[in-house]
Amino acid sequence: MISTVVWGTGNVGRAAIRAVEAHPALKLTAVLVHTPEKVGRDAADLAGLEGQLGVTATDDIDAVLAASPGAVVYAASGDLRPDEALDDIGRAIRAGAVVVTPALYALYDQRNAPPELRDPLVAAVAEGGGSLFVSGVDPGWGNDVLPLLVSGLGSTVDAIRCQEIFDYSTYDQEDSVRHLIGMGHPMDYEPLMLAETVPTMVWGGQIRLMARALGVELDDMRETLERRALDAPVSTRTMGDFEAGTQGAVRFEVQGIVGGVPRIVIEHVTRIHPSCAPDWPTPPDGAGAHRVIIEGRPRIEVTVEATDEGENRSAGGNATAVGRLVGAIDWLVAAEPGLYDALDVPLRPATGKLGRSKQ
Repeated sequence: MISTVVWGTGNVGRAAIRAVEAHPALKLTAVLVHTPEKVGRDAADLAGLEGQLGVTATDDIDAVLAASPGAVVYAASGDLRPDEALDDIGRAIRAGAVVVTPALYALYDQRNAPPELRDPLVAAVAEGGGSLFVSGVDPGWGNDVLPLLVSGLGSTVDAIRCQEIFDYSTYDQEDSVRHLIGMGHPMDYEPLMLAETVPTMVWGGQIRLMARALGVELDDMRETLERRALDAPVSTRTMGDFEAGTQGAVRFEVQGIVGGVPRIVIEHVTRIHPSCAPDWPTPPDGAGAHRVIIEGRPRIEVTVEATDEGENRSAGGNATAVGRLVGAIDWLVAAEPGLYDALDVPLRPATGKLGRSKQ
């Protein structure tokens, strides 16, 4: 079995522990944490699993990597600490590990990543013999392999649209929702995630991946952005109160332009309460969903809803993204060392996983 480390135990890390424990080819051997209060706790406790896994959390990175794990699921956030995340991941690769992570957005399309990001990782692969696969937590499969798979079912394709539609009041990451995305801030507040060029930096790689798979050349990438204020104050279960007049909903697109027309589009529609922007696209049950729309002949629309940690749709999205990453580990271990993207790594069935849930 492949010795596997989960590095970080937030929204992604909790799901990663569960996914590694359920995978027949993987063995959870270490959990790395940053928060002192988590040190010494059993991995099952951190992941919301019953019983004990016999793996206690540690903050000793040197000791964990010195044990030469076969794989590392890097689940620590890279949103506000991209340089530190890059250093951590390079360190794990130099230790010889296969690393899977959603933390480095620019590496979604590793072939066209900026040299200042790609070159240190290529050097780490040459030095240690590890590998890297980056796929999004939004989730990546909804913006690459699923739309590409569905596109092959039509006779003609005019445009591909990938949507993430969510009520963020269910999302257990208040700092990101309030400050990175701007929910609850005055409308003149400029959230980092919505700043010009940032959406393209995050999701442009997936646009390029789809264009490459479809055999088309992109003329350009464009962004659109709409923001709506709350008409009335609202209270949420996980993040408290949001005042009237503050940002309550966001809708943006990253558009891949082909022949002067948006042909490949990634769209996010997020709200802090269903009452805000009710005329925008909504998920079937009001909580959250991922949707792929193929405009062409025939027109095809696929909506995916996932729940985890109770009935939490945002946790379900995280879990499916993690499933894609963790499910790639044994394939990556068997492959040559290197940098891989979603077009390299096959999407495979859950062979050997049926009935392995321990929740």
